[in-house]
Amino acid sequence: MTSTLDRTSDTTSGSPLDPALVARLAGLVTAAEGRATQSSYSPFDGALIGDVPTCTPEDVDEAVRRARTAQVRWAARPVAERCRILLRFHDLLLAEQKQVLDVTQVETGKARHNAFEELADAAMTARYYAHSAPRHLKATRRQGAVPGLTKTVEHHHPKGVVGVISPWNYPLTLAVSDAVPALLAGNAVVLKPDAQTPFTALIAVELLVRAGLPRELFQVVTGAGPELGPPMIERVDYLMFTGSTRTGRIIAEQCARRLIGFSAELGGKNPMLVLADCDLDKTVEGAVRACFSNSGQLCISVERMYIEDAVYDRFVPAFVDRVQRMRIGSGLGWEPEMGSLVSKAQLDVVRRHVDDAVAKGARVLTGGRPRPDLGALFYEPTVLEGVSDGMELMRDETFGPVVAVSRVRDADEAVERANDTCYGLNASIWSSAKRGAEIAPRIQAGTVNVNEGYAAAWASHDSPMGGMKDSGVGRRHGREGILKYCESQTVAVQRLLPVGPIPGMALERYAKVMTVAARALKKTPFVT
Repeated sequence: MTSTLDRTSDTTSGSPLDPALVARLAGLVTAAEGRATQSSYSPFDGALIGDVPTCTPEDVDEAVRRARTAQVRWAARPVAERCRILLRFHDLLLAEQKQVLDVTQVETGKARHNAFEELADAAMTARYYAHSAPRHLKATRRQGAVPGLTKTVEHHHPKGVVGVISPWNYPLTLAVSDAVPALLAGNAVVLKPDAQTPFTALIAVELLVRAGLPRELFQVVTGAGPELGPPMIERVDYLMFTGSTRTGRIIAEQCARRLIGFSAELGGKNPMLVLADCDLDKTVEGAVRACFSNSGQLCISVERMYIEDAVYDRFVPAFVDRVQRMRIGSGLGWEPEMGSLVSKAQLDVVRRHVDDAVAKGARVLTGGRPRPDLGALFYEPTVLEGVSDGMELMRDETFGPVVAVSRVRDADEAVERANDTCYGLNASIWSSAKRGAEIAPRIQAGTVNVNEGYAAAWASHDSPMGGMKDSGVGRRHGREGILKYCESQTVAVQRLLPVGPIPGMALERYAKVMTVAARALKKTPFVT
């Protein structure tokens, strides 16, 4: 099959951002006067967006100092007051969405509807935690050591200063959505956004301040990860990281040396299982979103597809035909379904993986080439068949608009091959709802979506999200996503009798009494 991909007529690049806005956002960075600067360029056409300071370890030190001072006052404010600020932020995100979407698109090259997904997720996260934080954080009565005599209460105290290192692929939601629960738990935040996308993170910080967040509570430092990551880890009380598994291992070692907690969402090579009883039309549409949202630059997007033999010869041609009809282009309109890659480095990875697979025998069903006529960093959505071990594409995360399709005899083989990876971030199953739900627990992944690609599990904010195996440590979202930013403290008040021998009681007698009590309590349920 060859590609005759439909393109949008609007392939013009986005208009430059307002210089006054760019300067105002750059002013939010914590940096000493006179620092060197680094430039941000639009992937659409290489146009200069603006400059931010190149921060140093001394700037990190100052950012943490300011944040730590502000955190003491913030933690003393009632949780309900903090929640009201985050609800105002939710409203501002929605009200100011045109400007936020423009900044996000110009800086990342993604299609507008993908930028909107980011904005919507950040707003939904703020809303969820603003309503649920009081429940998650409230002091909780626990079963005491001696029923009726020990009153035990669990409290949650903020860690202090939380460091967040966010990536370039979702620079709005992965900066804000990890910071929101940290803030509501009473912490301050020091954010280091990726060097390629500082302004998207900064516009979110500006909206938080407009919503009423104390300015000093949320600090931002900009620069390269290897220069700023280690000094940040040396100073903060907890670290949240999203990025590659390779970098995640380095960060884990650095955090371990200080004995501070960390959470990390890392790489993925996510599978999709297409089973014989799926709804073919819905599966084709869902597969396009699962594979090519954000040009495939999504930690939880699908890169491997296992299709049951009974449906393979119907599904694959329909899927390829739909991919060939995708609308691809740049600009700030809503027409394109897929935008640009973010950088030449990312384009090079995609080209290398596809070229290596083809050289070793894989077949291109559609796509398989860059599109410089659309922009320097565009690459066609690509479907490959015949990908096997020994090809980079089989095992390594591509992080681009490429998916490998494979025929399997049945669901059991699909599950086996889906689990044949060092990663375990996300998976997708297309089948009847009942059958899909029965198969899902067999998949070794932190989230599994049935009849959806990734959004159903990701957007279920009350439930934890994260990776198994080499795909991460810890969870974001839900109760786990806020309590990880807390220190748990147990306060136990003993009444009437001690937890130990009564004065004057012989120790042997005490042991016999406790043995009888332990046997009597064996079947007593733990209640609070």
